[in-house]
Amino acid sequence: MSLEPLYDAPLVIRVHAIAAMAAILLGAIQLFRTKGTASHRLFGYSWAILMLVVAGSSLWIHEWRLLGPWSPIHLLSMLVLVAVPIGVWNAHQHRVDKHRAGMIKLYGLALILTGLFTLLPGRIMHSVVFG
Repeated sequence: MSLEPLYDAPLVIRVHAIAAMAAILLGAIQLFRTKGTASHRLFGYSWAILMLVVAGSSLWIHEWRLLGPWSPIHLLSMLVLVAVPIGVWNAHQHRVDKHRAGMIKLYGLALILTGLFTLLPGRIMHSVVFG
């Protein structure tokens, strides 16, 4: 494993990758911690901000183009930019079931599943992880 390919990547990709890795770690911690505590809220806000950074930064990454400069991943980014505030709002409204379901889906689909695609040969994270 070498971070060198990431160091050589454009700034937007570095920001995107670092925010995604931090969100994966913080999200995993959140899944196993006690819910409803002050630290859960603090970690949750931090995770939400990281998710917005991940989704927002992806809008400036156009290495995989399907329709002009856009790809299906950009649709997911737009969904994340809408779903994160909804998930936070659900928590504020004490709609715990909706909050939990939405955040777990975001973690699984927007981070883990898409993260696996970054490990495909030819991608920067493939080079980082597999050399």
